[in-house]
Amino acid sequence: MKKMFKGLLVTVLATTLLAGCGNNANNAGSTNEGASGGEAKSVKLKMFIAQPRFKEHYDKYIADFVAKEKAEKNIDVSVQLEMPTADNAAQILKTRLASNDAPDIFALHAINEIPSYYKAGYLEDLSDQPFAGKLLDSVKPSVTTTDGKVVALPLETLSWGYLYNKKIFTELGLTPPTTLTEMKAVVEKLKSNNVTPFVLSYKEAWIPQLVLPLAAGAIINTKDKDFIDRMNKDEGSFTEMKEMFDIFDLINANGTEKATEVGGDDGAAAFAAGKGAMWLQGPWYAETILKSNPDLDFGVAPLPINDDPNATLINLSASTSLAVSKTTKNKEVALDFMNYVLDDTASNGFFQALKFNPLATVHTYESYPWVNDATAYVKEGKSYQDPAIPQAVKDEVGKGLQAYYAGQISQDDVLKALDKAWKSYNKVNK
Repeated sequence: MKKMFKGLLVTVLATTLLAGCGNNANNAGSTNEGASGGEAKSVKLKMFIAQPRFKEHYDKYIADFVAKEKAEKNIDVSVQLEMPTADNAAQILKTRLASNDAPDIFALHAINEIPSYYKAGYLEDLSDQPFAGKLLDSVKPSVTTTDGKVVALPLETLSWGYLYNKKIFTELGLTPPTTLTEMKAVVEKLKSNNVTPFVLSYKEAWIPQLVLPLAAGAIINTKDKDFIDRMNKDEGSFTEMKEMFDIFDLINANGTEKATEVGGDDGAAAFAAGKGAMWLQGPWYAETILKSNPDLDFGVAPLPINDDPNATLINLSASTSLAVSKTTKNKEVALDFMNYVLDDTASNGFFQALKFNPLATVHTYESYPWVNDATAYVKEGKSYQDPAIPQAVKDEVGKGLQAYYAGQISQDDVLKALDKAWKSYNKVNK
């Protein structure tokens, strides 16, 4: 990722919409003379969203929200938006929460993180908020707890596997492979035509870990259906997932160079420039890719991990979701923002600009071509729900696969570390 995003990217979006008054307090509940002559309350809202590549879009949407709060409620809102990288976000957020410095609004992974954060008492119940009634029936369960409470607002719903350059595939007469053997043939055809098969970008640990949910989802749905349940009881082992290294090794042996020096944004630029025909990445990078090359025609296809075509499946999931802190002192404004995210008119433009999938009844824009690609597989029954692997385990596999790629540890070392990480998670979350 570009150097400017290394570490934390913190931006403070402060607006002062007052006339004839230069003394604007920042603390929640303070007031000063408003433009209309009434008392204007000042609120400082802290947000924590690990999507720095979308900073420009969030800044604009937040500015529109700030103007709306002033116009409709005479509240002067200043927003402190903290945007760490995905690799750092989980640990930073845990530190914030443990030290009673919780952001008013923060992003979580719906599948991997909501259950444990809800159990720990960090999440506000949002069930009665207007946005909850706008969520599509296919999306709402991803942010609903086992006891029926909506505790977050989903931003990204995903249908993913890997990305491929349609122009390159068409020119060489290739179609997305359905087995590992077919993928090997595609790789050889690309190489014989002087095309690098894969873009590699492993500088950020969360990228190589993507192979795990793809492999686990395929194996669980074809021959190991109780894997998650057994792991939660300390009765399973990641040795059952060892075949994920077959596709991972194939990708690594046929990819671009210096992978551990290439982050997500640079990987997107390389893929957009045609430096690799495929990229182990999801369509959540669409906006960044198209910013580099607006004319790029790319598709989404399921990743083969073995020679069973029934195991070549699209991953369906909801990922980045916004939650409100249970301890926020700015609940009114925080809830106003959450509802503004699915505003009847403004939400369309926001989600469309981010290249996110429609997920609410207020979203009327057309699905993107890559969404339609994935949907075709889904309609054929070639998909699965993202396996509920704890975030701590995904963090561990990311670091492990980085080290494995660099030749520092073995496959067995990675698998043992994952077993240990899941057992540690179980101890904390009993």
